[in-house]
Amino acid sequence: MMPNEIKGANGSVDESRVRKQYERLTRLLIERCVHITTMESCTSGLIASLITDTEGSSAIFKGAFVTYSNEAKSLQGVPTQVIEKYGVYSAQTAAAMAEACRTTYAANIGVGVTGSFGNVDPNNADSVPGEVFFALATDDGVSCYHCEVPEQASRLAYKMYMADVIVKPLLQYLTAKS
Repeated sequence: MMPNEIKGANGSVDESRVRKQYERLTRLLIERCVHITTMESCTSGLIASLITDTEGSSAIFKGAFVTYSNEAKSLQGVPTQVIEKYGVYSAQTAAAMAEACRTTYAANIGVGVTGSFGNVDPNNADSVPGEVFFALATDDGVSCYHCEVPEQASRLAYKMYMADVIVKPLLQYLTAKS
């Protein structure tokens, strides 16, 4: 499974612009009655939070998972064999995360995010700082992405950077479906 390479900003991102993008995304989801869910590791639930910051989001968002550990991912439906074979930081794991949350919540779109930000994860040998994989599982199949994240000033800045990257293919998917 070769992920699509996706690039973000060269430096940091403007948080207010990212929030506006998610408001636009959530309004489109509501308008089209498209349900979405997430299983997030390195973004720690920020994608879910940004989606639910828009009033009325409960119409399209039933729930999500923050699965920071390998055990948590497995408990929420990611096959242990996928993590063991490909590593927790892989396109295959991101795809399994997206599919698992989509299935659990019977959503039209599932988002899975896994990766390392500013330092090496001592619990996982496949950790590469600044490398993130994410996947979108939709009615049309699964799309996987790989992103190199430049050094950021804080943990929140890393998460916001990835939120900015992830919203783009989500908006593309929704606008292509119209």
